[in-house]
Amino acid sequence: MKLNELHDNPGATKARKRVGRGPGSGIGKTGGRGIKGQKSRSGVALNAYEGGQMPLYRRLPKRGFTKPNRLSFAVINLGNLQAFIDAGKLDAGAEITEDALVASGLVRRKLDGVRLLGKGELTAKVALNLTGASKSAVAAVEKAGGSIALKAGPEAAPATE
Repeated sequence: MKLNELHDNPGATKARKRVGRGPGSGIGKTGGRGIKGQKSRSGVALNAYEGGQMPLYRRLPKRGFTKPNRLSFAVINLGNLQAFIDAGKLDAGAEITEDALVASGLVRRKLDGVRLLGKGELTAKVALNLTGASKSAVAAVEKAGGSIALKAGPEAAPATE
């Protein structure tokens, strides 16, 4: 076999449909768009139009409200925190801040702050400085002998479950 003899399996590739390239092509002149009318013209977008039937976006109920200034927190669990400490990516001896979590790769970005949740086990004694934490997470950190400092202020996440 030579390089110039290489070819795809029959039917594996298909030629691109070139419309409007003369009567001999089978799709010349009007290019498969029929004659006249809105859809025969260029620059027409008929998205969501259903032929006069009430469109889906109008049939479905609209409910609720999206708060424009809602806070979004990066979330970590106790189990993930312990795994990163065990792997040596986080130093349990030093205070663990949000910047340290980003640097270790546990959190991609801080968003409006980092919030600790109580899923998993924490055995290391750690000093944490975060925006928020759930009640179960705070209890687990204190049970392990650690401490957690939550940021005060309007941007702080409440300690709830």
